[in-house]
Amino acid sequence: MEDKEEYAIVLDYLPYGYPLEKKMIPIAQAIGLNNFTLLQLVPRRGVKLELKEKVYIGKGKRDKIYYILGRLPREKLTETAKLQLQEFIKEVVEKQEKRFVDFFNEAEAINTRLHQLELLPGFGKKHMMAILEERKKEPFKSFDDLKRRIPNLPDPKKAVEKRLLQELENIERHNLFIK
Repeated sequence: MEDKEEYAIVLDYLPYGYPLEKKMIPIAQAIGLNNFTLLQLVPRRGVKLELKEKVYIGKGKRDKIYYILGRLPREKLTETAKLQLQEFIKEVVEKQEKRFVDFFNEAEAINTRLHQLELLPGFGKKHMMAILEERKKEPFKSFDDLKRRIPNLPDPKKAVEKRLLQELENIERHNLFIK
């Protein structure tokens, strides 16, 4: 996995910058497609950005983005951006189901008392043990496969979505999906 983001999705566009700051430069709040990095982007002069628009932010000539201002601090996320973020996460987890199902197949212990699987909302020791037992037999193929093979399991797709949002909006001691 490369470290630099190539593309980002616009979560919010503030044509006059942040309301309470002196600078009046247009700013876009965005999320990187690869590593889910929250970013502040400055569009080129005269460029209007749309919500959910995919913009190129990699090396070389960028058609719409003038420069990357830097990471977007969590506390600066606008309400619009937070709503867009939830939709974005939902779509990503659906589109990249294999990536997240692989997490269930590969998750490991963080230390002697805590397992990565236990960091998922609603997942406790019993669920973790059941998942570890089942995956020894054969790797999980999908979220449905997980639900089918493990009784009383909280919805794995929703748990992954919640965890992703948690990691994006708060500082977590251990991150599963966000660098």
